[in-house]
Amino acid sequence: TALHNHFFHDTPKVYFMHIGGEGRAETLAAGFKAVWGAIRAVRSIHAQPATSFGGATPAPGRIDADAVSKYVGQPASDSQGVAKVTIGRTGTMQGMVVGASMGLTTWAAFSGSDAAAAMDGDFIMSAEEVQPVLHALRKAGVHIVALHSHMIGEHPNFYFTHFWSTGKAQDLAHAFRTALDAQAAVGKP
Repeated sequence: TALHNHFFHDTPKVYFMHIGGEGRAETLAAGFKAVWGAIRAVRSIHAQPATSFGGATPAPGRIDADAVSKYVGQPASDSQGVAKVTIGRTGTMQGMVVGASMGLTTWAAFSGSDAAAAMDGDFIMSAEEVQPVLHALRKAGVHIVALHSHMIGEHPNFYFTHFWSTGKAQDLAHAFRTALDAQAAVGKP
């Protein structure tokens, strides 16, 4: 339900992940044990935490915003060679309707070149959309940087995940589209 830091300047950097679940105690315990097993497996291979996602950050260049728009199925703006897709949502705060201009957006920015790009972004999700979106991003190899809320008192409650990945711009745009599709499928038969 959250991924965050508690401290500044800690070495190695420590993040805290909140988890929750419902069901039979045995099933929950087995799931929790599997999480610890996965952590141990990573630590046995990499005793020291990673200091980066690996690989070089793509060099500045130009991303084809029209191609990103085509792959994602949403308009993409172009600012100094960086393509950005922004998708707004609406909700209410204190009885007032708020939307994209107040930060209720999912966005992904693509920098570098079409052959070697970086994608950075933020997903806005309702509670029932969190798991499908996170699963789709991770399945596509996209790193989850944070999961948190931006507001208090909004309706519905919204959660945000920051994400990051590198690769071909087309592949990154497809990964983003896959997560958008997973989000859109929530609540549909």
